[in-house]
Order: sequence, then C-alpha cells, then structure tokens
Amino acid sequence: MRPSSPPRHICLLRLSALGDVTHVVPLVRSLRKAWPEVALTWIIGKGEHRLLAGLEGVDFVEYDKSSGFKGMRTLGRSLRAAHPQRFDALLQMQVAARANLLSAFVPARLRVGYDRSRSKDLHGLFINARIEDRPGIHVLDAIGSFCEPLGLEQTEVVWDLPVPQDAHAWARAQWDADGRRTLMISPCTSPQHSLRTWRADRYAAVADHAIERGWKVVLCGGRSDFERSTGDAVLAAMKHPALDLIGKDTLKQLPALLARADLLVTPDSGPMHIGNAMGTKVLGLHAASNPARSGPYSDRRYCVDRYDDAARKYLGKPASELKWGTKIEHEGVMDLVTVDDAIAAFERYRSDFG
Repeated sequence: MRPSSPPRHICLLRLSALGDVTHVVPLVRSLRKAWPEVALTWIIGKGEHRLLAGLEGVDFVEYDKSSGFKGMRTLGRSLRAAHPQRFDALLQMQVAARANLLSAFVPARLRVGYDRSRSKDLHGLFINARIEDRPGIHVLDAIGSFCEPLGLEQTEVVWDLPVPQDAHAWARAQWDADGRRTLMISPCTSPQHSLRTWRADRYAAVADHAIERGWKVVLCGGRSDFERSTGDAVLAAMKHPALDLIGKDTLKQLPALLARADLLVTPDSGPMHIGNAMGTKVLGLHAASNPARSGPYSDRRYCVDRYDDAARKYLGKPASELKWGTKIEHEGVMDLVTVDDAIAAFERYRSDFG
C-alpha cells in the first residue's frame, strides 16, 4: 500500500488529549521536512486545537465530541466537498470507538492505523495498513512511526510549539526574575484519570522543601473544580506562601508559563508533555503509568518511578510481565510515591544544575 510518489494531501486524526496531540507535532515536522509541499489536514478536539492553533502548514478541522454521529456526518460531507479526489493517506492515530467511527467518514486511499496488539474497538475494520508492533517504545515514537507506511522515517524529534509572543509576555509578567530558581507544580491530571493525582499534603511538603532551599514555587492548572480544590488543599497544607496561577492562564499561555519553570512537578498529564516540549525539566510522579512509555520524552532523570511496585502490589506480577502500556489506576496507587522520593528527585536536579 506504500505510495509510489510523495503524497500531496494527508489527513491526521487525533482528537485528544493535550499530551497526546503534543506527541503528534514532531510527526507534523517530519512530514513537512520531507515533503514541504504536502497539505496536512488534522481532525482534532476543540481544546487541543486551542493549544496548537497556528501550527504552520496544518489546516485544523475541529470535531465536537458532543455532536455525536450527526457531527461525524457533517464533518464527512465537508471533507468530501473540500477534497473530492480523496486524501492520499489518513493517519488514524486514535483507537477509541468514537475516533474509529469518525475515521470512516474520511475519504482516503491509504488508511494507516495501529498494529493488532494495540487495536481495540474494531480499529482494524477502519484501516488498510498498520504501523509495526514495537513493544517497549515511548508513545511519541509510536506516533512518529505512522509516517513509515508512507516510505518515511522520523529520525529527529522537533516540537517548536506555536506559542505567540504575547503569551510569553504574559508569562514573564507573572513574577519577577529575581535570580531564584522556580519550581512549578501542576498537581492534577484530567478528572477521568484522577487516580494518577498525588496527595495535596505531599505536594505541599515538596514545595516547602524547595522554598527552604531558596526556590520560588508556582502552582498552575486549569479552571475545573477538581483543579481548584486540589490547589487550595496544597496551599492550605504549605508552611510558606506560593504564587497561585491555577485557572489564570489560557491554553496558549500554558506552554509559555511552563517554559519559565526550571523544574516542573506533575503526575502523568498534559502539562508534563507540554512542559517537556518547551524544554523544561520534569519531575514526573509515576506509579499508575510507566514513565518509559508515557513519561517526559526528552529526560526522565528526575522522575519518580514506582510503576513496578504498583504492578507487584495491585496486579501480582512485576512490570516486566505486563502488556506494554498497562495502566494501574487503582485507589491509593499514587501513595506508593513518597515525599522522600520526590525530594530525592528534586535534589538530583539541584546536584546537576545548582
């Protein structure tokens, strides 16, 4: 099914989530570097579009998940009207049932999807080519391999997220550059993965430790009640004051805000991957998910890894015996990550960077 000539128009389908669409950006860079004239259409979720709007060379098409099957039909009609010759390829990078069904409305000759081991919800019925099964690789590398059925290999990882200058100006205005290093805490995951979130008093203990070492501490997060209440609990448990920016930034300002941090403390979440893409070091808190698969791509030296402990406690076997990508989202799993673990990771960073 590999094209005999360079593709003219490729459709990307990845609706969510923030971290995952961040992983797609290097693939976009690889496609455009190999074929500067290729047209790219990306079907994406609304919030994810707000994060990536302005990504050069990409025509975004939003799909509203609440619009259901009617919205799929409407999107399909608009795609067929705009592209009567069909796309040369569809890269179907999401295996959820909604995304699989939505992909059926995309007119494309070559339809690239996941290998059989990662397929679910009838994914195989909607594709005619598969990426290779490579257990043990990071999610970003798996997404990067979607260009291989097109005859291309992703050999470098480049993000260069589209962050406007006014977003950077807003971030610079939030606190003065007084010579102190900044520890940023993004305490929450999405509500549907709330079991990955660490306890508020543990964040507070790490924040106080940083402040007592001469650091500034900044809290960030979205506008949900879950994020606000978690942030309030962290602040209430702290002995020292911190700058509270939870709910005050936009998705365009978030990358600029994360870029101002020297070190970001967060569980497996969208901000982890956005911060990594902006060049910020990440102290990732991992027990429910495997940092080798879904931790900060560029540098995991400052992560806490209790995934194997979680596998043994909750699943009765070592992590090495689990299917690659297994999530261990059990009540209390993040309690395996101790304050001492996080402080030790913080001190590793201080030892390396001062």
